[in-house]
Amino acid sequence: MTTTVASYDAVGLRLTAADTGSLADSIRAAGLKVTAPRLAVLRALTDMPHATADALFGAVRSDLPGTSLQAVYGVLSSFGSAGLVRKIEPAGSSALFERRVGDNHHHIVCTRCSVVHDVDCAVGHAPCLVPVDALGFDVRAAEVIYWGLCASCQVDTSSQPESAHP
Repeated sequence: MTTTVASYDAVGLRLTAADTGSLADSIRAAGLKVTAPRLAVLRALTDMPHATADALFGAVRSDLPGTSLQAVYGVLSSFGSAGLVRKIEPAGSSALFERRVGDNHHHIVCTRCSVVHDVDCAVGHAPCLVPVDALGFDVRAAEVIYWGLCASCQVDTSSQPESAHP
């Protein structure tokens, strides 16, 4: 049985074969076999950066009704091992996944609504921050998460008070 995966962009327009082909090429370039679940998860992650596995599962299950949350976790694990996705774990949040890999960017999280955005490296080349004493480690990356109120939450005075970081 062949499973057809409907392809839509962030505003609901059907993706072209070239867009789907580009996703498939990314999967192949990472040394993985192209499957319907892998295409669906990568497409969803393209549309929803910084998504949880649950959110990705919700996005793909209408196109792949036979899939499971466990299958989505399996796809994310293989993508992570292959360097296709990055897993971030802000304090107080479920793990988030993103497609932006290969650089040493950081993240900024709203303490009220939990929106997450990428922030380019603080200063200089990776790892951006050098510890006073690396204790013999060869430091290759530094993970920084900035916390604050996003522009929308700063304007929204009817929301609940800001929580103390995280």
